[in-house]
Amino acid sequence: MASKISHIPAVVSSPALVAALLSFSIAQIAKVFTHYHATGKIDYTRVVGSGGMPSSHTALVVGLCTSIGLKEGMSSSIFALCLVFSLVVMYDATGVRLHAGRQAEVLNQLIVELPRDHPLTDSRPLRDTLGHTPIQVVVGAILGMSVAYVHFVFWMATYAL
Repeated sequence: MASKISHIPAVVSSPALVAALLSFSIAQIAKVFTHYHATGKIDYTRVVGSGGMPSSHTALVVGLCTSIGLKEGMSSSIFALCLVFSLVVMYDATGVRLHAGRQAEVLNQLIVELPRDHPLTDSRPLRDTLGHTPIQVVVGAILGMSVAYVHFVFWMATYAL
């Protein structure tokens, strides 16, 4: 048991993991502000929600990919793996998840228009902020790259001497 616990600091001190998690956290917090800018309403639940500006999943995978590319090299196999993984996540965010969210909007509207005695009128509304527009994904990617680069520069200056 003690040996498993002793590995925790090593994992947490991984520059790639720290850059990825920092990118994700900044993106999630930014959603509160971008939601306020778009709607004029503060909604702190955006910190834990999916969808919206910027894409935190994209920021996470691109932050990881950038950090690994900077440390291991852009021609490394692990960077190639991360790049492919990142592209799949970004494609999914703008494709399947975006369209699932749009379908949820339509279904929610159909349920609202049903007669009051219909059995589906008591249904909970479906979550409709699931995916991202391409611009939300691009902003998430820029955020992930930027955070990873800044983190790498500071990490190199501090630990890699």
